[in-house]
Amino acid sequence: MRAAVVREPGLEAVVELVEVPTPQPGRGSVRIKVAAASVNPVDLMVRRGVGGTPFAAPRAQWGIGWDVAGTIDAVGADVTEFEPGQQVIGISDRLDVSLAAQADYVVLEAGNVAPAPTTVNSVAAATIPLNGLTALQALAAIGAQPTESLLITGAAGAVGGFAVELAAAAGIRVIAAAAAADEQAVRALGATDFIPRESSLPDAVRELIPGGVDTALDAAALGPRTLAAVRAGGRFVSISVPATPIPLRGTKVTTVLVHADRAQLDDLVAAVDTGKLTLRVADTYPLDAVAAAQQRLAAGGIRGRLVLVP
Repeated sequence: MRAAVVREPGLEAVVELVEVPTPQPGRGSVRIKVAAASVNPVDLMVRRGVGGTPFAAPRAQWGIGWDVAGTIDAVGADVTEFEPGQQVIGISDRLDVSLAAQADYVVLEAGNVAPAPTTVNSVAAATIPLNGLTALQALAAIGAQPTESLLITGAAGAVGGFAVELAAAAGIRVIAAAAAADEQAVRALGATDFIPRESSLPDAVRELIPGGVDTALDAAALGPRTLAAVRAGGRFVSISVPATPIPLRGTKVTTVLVHADRAQLDDLVAAVDTGKLTLRVADTYPLDAVAAAQQRLAAGGIRGRLVLVP
């Protein structure tokens, strides 16, 4: 089968499409025939490594891709909840693997997989797991209540857009920060207030809410600039380790790193099927154009996800 891999992570590394043996599902795992796999910023990070160096001890190759939608092709021992032919979505949430989701087939633990939504196609469904779980887990860490205000930066992005919609559905006042051109789209997701990213974020927030917001989800990785918009004693969640600021003024600062969660995947699928979660696909590429897709993602300015279709 074909798989997208990086052989030598680094600042000048490239992603390659190579032929490898089809993996076999072990105990507690399933094999998925990939119908679609989205391209995410973490793929660029895996390719480049941290500071240009690999994440772990050297290996022959690192697999690329976290999101997948497809069909169960085979099941390992002790798997009872899935069967061949079932449509599913899943997340490959480990950095240090030889093969990942951008391939013809991927093997995942059963807990990383959920039945696919029935109201959208595989291309759209592939945009759910990574960004949807990140948004859900970040909102859970924040714990914002309907009586509180929530600032979400990067509100037009994949994680930020999901977070805006999920928080607004919970009755929370959402102050969304994004490019001025994205205001209409972000308000359509449920944002109560909008702040153009071209403005001074802390000052603009305090014009709306004297003293600052109760809580913030920093999906744009602005770090101290977002924290400065939070009231003293408020709560701040980052989804980027390098952009996590020092907890000044008695704030509670938390970093959320996404992990697989079957129950949460089920919740996201239900939200899609009931029309409560909007999926956005920017474009599709064939699997053999994975390098071009990464290049386009790195250039920025994309609204929605790029999706590879084997």
